[in-house]
Amino acid sequence: MELSIVIPVYNEEESIEPLIREIDGVLAPLKIAFEIVAVDDGSKDSTFAVLRRLHCHESVLNVVRLKRNFGQTAALAAGLAFAQGEIIVLMDGDGQNDPADIPALLAKLQEGNDLVAGWRFNRRDPFLNRRLPSMIANRLISWATNVKLHDYGCTLKAMRRDIAKGLKLYGEMHRFIPAIAYERGAQIAELKVNHRPRLHGTSKYSITRTLRVVLDLLTVKFLSSYSTRPAHVFGPIGLISGLTGFVLALYLTVQKLHYHLDIGNRPLLLLSILLIFIGFQFITMGLLGEMLARTYHESQDRPVFVVGEVLQSGGGL
Repeated sequence: MELSIVIPVYNEEESIEPLIREIDGVLAPLKIAFEIVAVDDGSKDSTFAVLRRLHCHESVLNVVRLKRNFGQTAALAAGLAFAQGEIIVLMDGDGQNDPADIPALLAKLQEGNDLVAGWRFNRRDPFLNRRLPSMIANRLISWATNVKLHDYGCTLKAMRRDIAKGLKLYGEMHRFIPAIAYERGAQIAELKVNHRPRLHGTSKYSITRTLRVVLDLLTVKFLSSYSTRPAHVFGPIGLISGLTGFVLALYLTVQKLHYHLDIGNRPLLLLSILLIFIGFQFITMGLLGEMLARTYHESQDRPVFVVGEVLQSGGGL
């Protein structure tokens, strides 16, 4: 199997059939072996019935039905698990991603990239509640992850099989696929893609998702930068707090012993004690984190590196 198209769908009974027909029309001239993996994320309408009917007539269509609505990230993870292609393309099931962009994504991938992310350059969504929060989130994610992309929220992406199978997705992590792949050594590229207005159904986006994205960004930043050295996060905070508390306590001790001043009722004394205890707690937390990280990596037998290429000599006498 050369190509897999993974499509998560939720209550898209009117959009999914035209989309699959359109994908067929785009990929058939390419003369490549492909499959479509549609993941029904617990739809409450007749989406699964439509997919079941299409499956009887479309030999390239595979359908995965989740027992309940787990969310877009879980649906994408299920699709990636079932995909068999050497190249995997992700796209939304609402018809706003244009299948005509798939050949361009594949061509960009062949330039030596491991993942190509779509950029909805002319996005057809309301500005105030969709595009503006997205712009803010994109800049924040780019700054935090050092992967400079214009559109992290675009589902339309193409990636190689080894990258796709190595992704561990949960929460709202599907937005951070390029950052996660980059942390594993992938070469990332971006391509302007067409974005079409929604013709059927209603959007599942809400402003609360932006808040969840910010929280997941903290997780991604921690896992990508400090998962193997958590003491480097908590240690500096603990040292700064503990040293500040120690300096304040030393200052109060000098005032008490040398100048015979009463320090028992001074708030500064309580602050110095609090800072020392906070510093001790953060340093201890960092050490515990180091133990957990060591236990995790050793028990999983997961390497902390990714090999890109190996050149071996033939040996000699």
